[in-house]
Amino acid sequence: VQLVESGGGMVQPGGSLRLSCAASGFTFSSYTMSWVRQAPGKGPEWVSVINTGDGTTYYTDSVKGRFTISRDNVKNTLYLQMNSLKPEDTALYYCARVGSYSRYDYWGQGTQVTVSS
Repeated sequence: VQLVESGGGMVQPGGSLRLSCAASGFTFSSYTMSWVRQAPGKGPEWVSVINTGDGTTYYTDSVKGRFTISRDNVKNTLYLQMNSLKPEDTALYYCARVGSYSRYDYWGQGTQVTVSS
């Protein structure tokens, strides 16, 4: 199993970024996938999840209306469109596979998002 994030960078407040997570080594379409972030000096924070099957999505309150999670089961890729970015969105963003018992069983290496003027 391999998860490789990309698309991070530095952006001004109010800007946008689109993160991607390329998945391989497993049947991507069969798994619920999630984005998790970790800000400097803080613990991991769940950001969003997209279910397999019906593609239902959920978001943490702080990103609702600004972030959109999506997936392309043909390209085996997970996305996170981030709009109206705020300095408090600065973090290392990870994609993670949700395995048995709703636990994250595989993580990518992370991609850094920095929101600063």
